[in-house]
Amino acid sequence: MEILSFDTLASTQDYLCEQIEQQKVHPPIAVIAAEQYAGVGSRNNTWLGGEGNFFASFALDIKKLPSDLPLASASIYFSFIMKQALLEYDENIWLKWPNDFYLHDKKVGGTITKKINHTLVCGIGINLKNTQNGYSALGCALSPKKLLESYLFRLEKFPTWKHIFSEYEIEFELSRKFSVHIENYQTSLRDALLCGDGSLILGGKKVFSLR
Repeated sequence: MEILSFDTLASTQDYLCEQIEQQKVHPPIAVIAAEQYAGVGSRNNTWLGGEGNFFASFALDIKKLPSDLPLASASIYFSFIMKQALLEYDENIWLKWPNDFYLHDKKVGGTITKKINHTLVCGIGINLKNTQNGYSALGCALSPKKLLESYLFRLEKFPTWKHIFSEYEIEFELSRKFSVHIENYQTSLRDALLCGDGSLILGGKKVFSLR
């Protein structure tokens, strides 16, 4: 996969989405920035950060993804593969439903996914070195570029959703002591039922993870 590298971008996600929409670049392609100052977070929050942290986005043709992957759970799929890459550097990293990276009980990063026609654009931000955004950091000197290459190597093997979900299903139990924002309300995951398609049954409603 081609990787475009920048010293500074407002947001790797916004940049790549704009380039895809204007047909200036085509999937598969990835973008990484040493610094970003207006990164896109969940619920329209910003994800800021300084040099040494991980700011990257990539675009894939939906047809390249595993046939059994529920598109609405793509953020879980992309995030869990990144978690697997990060395990090489810290065994205590885990994925809180649906797309937040945690070190023990502290958030260190997150994922956001957007569909543009037949393309999925996924942005990932992780505090590798410096604490930012009011969250914690892994505290490692890992090169962001090296992490991206390691991640893309794993991703481009395109493991099946069944394989990814079988591992994530076990890890989901760690999420139960936390809450998530559903329709602008904070909801406990304590009694949530995780379905095979990556969705949750919360308060009698089915909730998917794509955002």
